[in-house]
Amino acid sequence: MPKWQKGPKIFSYNNKMMKESILNLAFMFLTLTSWSQQLSEASQRVFKSVENMQSVINLNKISQTGITFDTRYEGVKGSPRLNDTLLPSFLKLAGQDYYFQIKADLDLVNNALIYAGSESGQMYSIPSSDVSEIIINKDDSELLFKTTSGKKFEKDLKENRFYQILSEGEYEFIKIPMKGFLRADYQGAYTADRRYDEYVNETRYYLKGRDGTYYQVQLNRKSLLKVIPEKKEIIEKAFSKSSSDDKESLVMSILNQN
Repeated sequence: MPKWQKGPKIFSYNNKMMKESILNLAFMFLTLTSWSQQLSEASQRVFKSVENMQSVINLNKISQTGITFDTRYEGVKGSPRLNDTLLPSFLKLAGQDYYFQIKADLDLVNNALIYAGSESGQMYSIPSSDVSEIIINKDDSELLFKTTSGKKFEKDLKENRFYQILSEGEYEFIKIPMKGFLRADYQGAYTADRRYDEYVNETRYYLKGRDGTYYQVQLNRKSLLKVIPEKKEIIEKAFSKSSSDDKESLVMSILNQN
């Protein structure tokens, strides 16, 4: 067979390869497009350099001062902070539509956000009134916090506090982490002889009712039935079957059921 007759076969083979390449490229494009659409919201956020934060608000430096105490004083137990360590976080300031990527924690006594400068390590505090939301990354989870400013509560809160959104939907379920401060009491004849100051947990939980008001709840059957009686059957069944100590998760599962 003459060599020139092999030409069509070579052309046919190359044409087949081109078609396969085009199909592969199309598949890769669709795969990448699908993958990008599935990226978490965090990866699609708009970020600004933390050094630009000073131009947006006035930052307050946190100073450390030494104090001399009565020799019977045994110091302070606990911490006013949420995590007692700085964690990777995304901060959106009030009136802004972008985030600063920082390491932060919440001061639950002074209602402020605490973070460290990226280079100097200097600690700064930002009052809750200047914060729109803070997303704290902890144990591979994103914990979303906003502030109570502008929200309607059954009993008005005296201060603008941070709250964590535990569950969204028809019945928003939130947690307001709070800490109280108990002073040492040992200098009188009839005192408790408590020789240390202590920060104590005073966390509160709230459910948003159909009227838009947040009602404080205890994580038990009776309290939930008072706020959402329309879920009575689900609540009764959930508490009768569950023996878990994780009441937060139990309440969230109740709210997610129809």
